[in-house]
Amino acid sequence: MKRRGGLFPLLAMAFMLVAAETAPAHEVRPGFLELREIDPNTYSLLWKRPTGGEVEIQIAPVVPEGCRLSTPDRQQLTPGAVVVRGTLTCEGGIAAKTLRVAGLETTITDVLVRIHHADGRLESHLLRPATPSVTLGGLTSGLQRGISYVQLGFQHILLGVDHLLFVLGLLLIVSSRWMLFKTVTAFTAAHSITLAIATLGYASVPLPPLNAAIALSILFLGPEIVRAWRGETSFTIRHPWVVAFAFGLLHGFGFASGLTTMGLPRAEIPLALLLFNVGVELGQLGFVILILLLERAFSVLEVRWPRLAARLPGYAVGTLGAYWTIQRTLILLGGLR
Repeated sequence: MKRRGGLFPLLAMAFMLVAAETAPAHEVRPGFLELREIDPNTYSLLWKRPTGGEVEIQIAPVVPEGCRLSTPDRQQLTPGAVVVRGTLTCEGGIAAKTLRVAGLETTITDVLVRIHHADGRLESHLLRPATPSVTLGGLTSGLQRGISYVQLGFQHILLGVDHLLFVLGLLLIVSSRWMLFKTVTAFTAAHSITLAIATLGYASVPLPPLNAAIALSILFLGPEIVRAWRGETSFTIRHPWVVAFAFGLLHGFGFASGLTTMGLPRAEIPLALLLFNVGVELGQLGFVILILLLERAFSVLEVRWPRLAARLPGYAVGTLGAYWTIQRTLILLGGLR
C-alpha cells in the first residue's frame, strides 16, 4: 500500500479546515440528570453539568409544568462538573410530563436522564441537541439503556475532532496494510486501557493539561508526515504503532471524560464502560474505513493533483496541532493563576 497521495490529501485538507472551524467546541462532555422517587409526588434530583473544558457548556434542566423544584443556595463544584441537588415535587407524579434541557440545542453534547421509580423500574433517556426534551413515564429496557452508552461512545469519537485528526495523521504515515492494522490496533488497545483505568476511578488527569497534551500529540505527527512524503525515515515512520500506543494512552483519558463526570452507580460502571468503548471503536473503525474507501475510489478514477496538494495535509496537521497546543496551554496557564 503506497503512502496516500492523489485526491486523498485534498480531502484530508478539507477535513482539517472543518476541524479548525469546530475546534473550540470539540469536546463531547455529556450531562447527567437523575431523579429518584421518594413518594408518588416527590423525587430527589441530581443534576451534573459538565465544566472545565475550553468552551463552557451552558445547559440546565427546565422543570416540567405543574412541578416545583427546591435546591440549596449553593452549587457543588467537583472535578469536571457542577453538581446541583434538590427536591422535585410534582402533583400526580411525573408520568406524561415533559422534561426539557434548555440550551442543549446549541451544543454538541448529550444529557443522560435516569429516573429510579419506587417500584424498582428504571427509566432512561438520552437527550440530544436535536431532541432536547422527553415525555416521562415510559418504560425502557436494558437493551435501550445499553444502546444509549454505545451512542455516547460513537458520538464522542465522531465529534471529537482532535481524536480523529490524530487518527488521520497516523493514516498519512503508514505505508502498508499490515502496518496500518498494527497501528490502529495499538491505538485502540492503549486508549481502551486508560479509558478503563479512569472510568473505574484508579487514576485521573485534569482536563486542561490533558487537552494540551493531546494537542501536542497532533503537533508531533505534522513533521513526521512531511518526512514520510519526502522519503525520509524516523523512529515514528518505522514504528508508528509504538507512537500510536504511547499517545493512545493520553487519548484514552480524553475519552474517559465522557463517562467520569456522570457519576454512574458503581454497579453499572463495568457495563457502561464496555458499551461506551464499543461505541468509540465503531466510530473510529467507521472513520478509517471511510478514508480507505475514498482513497480506493479516487485511485480507481486516476485523478492526479499537483505535488503541493500532496504535502498540504502534513503542514496542516502540524499547524492545527500548534494552534491547539498554544490555545490550550494558554487556557491551562490562565487556570493556574
